[in-house]
Amino acid sequence: MNISRRNFLRQGTLALAGATLLSRPLLAAGAKKEVMGIQLYSIREDMKKDPLGTLKQLSAMGYRNVEHANYVNRKFYGYAPTEFKKVLSDLGLSMPSGHTVLGRTHWDPATKDFTDAWKYTVEDAATVGQKFVVSPWLDESLRKNYDDFKAYMDVFNKSGELCRKSGMKFGYHNHDFEFSQELNGHKLFDLILENTDPALVAQQLDIGNMYHAGGVALDIMRKYPGRFELMHVKDEIKSSGKGEMGSAFESTVLGKGVIPVKEVIDLGRKSGGTRYFIVEQESYQSLTPPESVKQDLAAMKKWGF
Repeated sequence: MNISRRNFLRQGTLALAGATLLSRPLLAAGAKKEVMGIQLYSIREDMKKDPLGTLKQLSAMGYRNVEHANYVNRKFYGYAPTEFKKVLSDLGLSMPSGHTVLGRTHWDPATKDFTDAWKYTVEDAATVGQKFVVSPWLDESLRKNYDDFKAYMDVFNKSGELCRKSGMKFGYHNHDFEFSQELNGHKLFDLILENTDPALVAQQLDIGNMYHAGGVALDIMRKYPGRFELMHVKDEIKSSGKGEMGSAFESTVLGKGVIPVKEVIDLGRKSGGTRYFIVEQESYQSLTPPESVKQDLAAMKKWGF
């Protein structure tokens, strides 16, 4: 259960290359409803061993939306898109978003078009019912040169155009390096926000990942109001061993760590433009993953979801 998120994403990239909505109205009259769900990476080992049984368990807890972290050979956790959609529907679950890495192998600079692998990714996401196709990683080779990096942000925008044809939106999910690495004196996160079209590329703000590099969610949200349609709701605690992403911290049950999670959520509701709040926990201390996400759900309900 100690496989790192980073290694998991790298492995997933290589492999790819080779219903009741739980929501509450926003305070503003006429505002769109919020969506609360769980990133299935939170229970990755359980999903690996028994995806159907684990999804049943989540549904019984009260979750109504999930976000995948496993799309390999055009299948979600071993299920074809239409099959997985039915599995979710039968359990009263929906999957508005999912994580699939957009990498170098998915864009052909010679033809200036996406490869079939990425076109299939978008097609299958639409089939399963997603509203967002979220890429949660930027390969190191793409962040070494300022001009190349900016050019790849145009690929992000083009992916947004491709997703829009299927009624979806492309998105990006941050880790920590976006807040510690700079090109030409600009942090990568600023370059991403400045060079992607908000109408085409949604931002999924992981409020825990950034903490490992000194990023402060409240500050970022105030700097870019309205830019974060999705949020990974996460808390962090001092690690007793080796923390996540090489830092001294690891994720924990919501409300038990150092991040002012409710304050961040409230700001997202008020001025961040956030509608999709996705719980994610990657480390568990003395609890099992299912016990952890059950407590996370209790915290979210306490905060009005």
